[in-house]
Amino acid sequence: MNLLVASIALALCLWVPARLSADDGPEAGVVHLVRNADSAFDRYTNGPGQDWIRNHFHRMIVYSPYFDSRLSWYPDGLAYADLYAVYTNRGNAEPDREWILKDVSGNKLYIPWGCSRGACPQYAADPSNAAYRQWWINRAQDLLSRGYKGLFIDDVNMEFRVGNGASSFVSPMDPNTGKAMTWGDWRRYIAEFTEQIRAAFPDIEIVHNSIWFAGPAGVRDLDPYIQRQIAAANVLLVEFGVNDPGLTGGNGIFSLNSLLGYIDRLHLAGRGAIIGGVDADAASREYVLANYFLVSNGADFLGSHLLTVDNWWDGFEVRLGTPLGPRKEWNGLLRRDFSGGIVLVNPPQGSLTTATLPGSFRIIDEDRFVTSVVLGPAKGIVLLTGTK
Repeated sequence: MNLLVASIALALCLWVPARLSADDGPEAGVVHLVRNADSAFDRYTNGPGQDWIRNHFHRMIVYSPYFDSRLSWYPDGLAYADLYAVYTNRGNAEPDREWILKDVSGNKLYIPWGCSRGACPQYAADPSNAAYRQWWINRAQDLLSRGYKGLFIDDVNMEFRVGNGASSFVSPMDPNTGKAMTWGDWRRYIAEFTEQIRAAFPDIEIVHNSIWFAGPAGVRDLDPYIQRQIAAANVLLVEFGVNDPGLTGGNGIFSLNSLLGYIDRLHLAGRGAIIGGVDADAASREYVLANYFLVSNGADFLGSHLLTVDNWWDGFEVRLGTPLGPRKEWNGLLRRDFSGGIVLVNPPQGSLTTATLPGSFRIIDEDRFVTSVVLGPAKGIVLLTGTK
């Protein structure tokens, strides 16, 4: 490993506190929620539920044509589109099947998701194919003409996510070279495609669902192709968020600190993050909320496909005010102070920690004040000043 690569690897592994930017005003102390409005959400999109949805979800990821008729009362929908999926069950509605990636034997390859009995529901299109790209952009133009605020683009994968029908990853043949596609060329094709989409739609909101730890070992999102892909979006989704069971403590490449550092770098690039993985468990939700406030600069979101009027937590309506600085290490915890309270997080694999607080703070959702807290690993707490 040369000195430059070694230095980059060290920079990515070490946790560097967030820089307090001009954007870190009062909105950094407010929760912005994104709801994936899949079929399970159907019963909430009619009648009285519409006002509640507008008042609680800053954005929703929605699906056309189902949601087309609902744009009149919810104009902040992001239309779902997959970057390189060719659906196997839609026949002539889909693009030329010659655009599908193949293995060395000429077998069509898939996006390795939902596979069963040797097949998957989505073929993998060639992201370098000019005709496919134009077909994709034409479809996106049709979606946006219906009134959607922007696009949610799934599978913006800067690592190979191409496989056979058994969900095993397979390196496709590159139609441009006649050889096995390299990871570098794959990243370049994806970066160029996302830049072409941005150029076609310069004024809309674009969200990428991308893999936060993608990229060459020791380089990751400092890779120039990944930086180009990030620049082509407004917001990047971290799909499984801080509840991802693969996250560790410490400062390793799959640590919570490393993930938070990735979000810091998105902010430095002028981009926001959606921290996904908000679930129904009360302790887990507060852990996600506390991590959100550790990094929030006012341009970030929490993402969920579970929250409804029947499954709501008032903690998402908390207002912490203006950050008083970046997050910091404190008594084995991560801490960030706001004008209206503080947040504390004990990372995964941390020790059970009792922390004496710098004053008396109110527990969220309660009128009870505390001067110390006990946090186990992968736990967080949001503490407020003032009465409820």
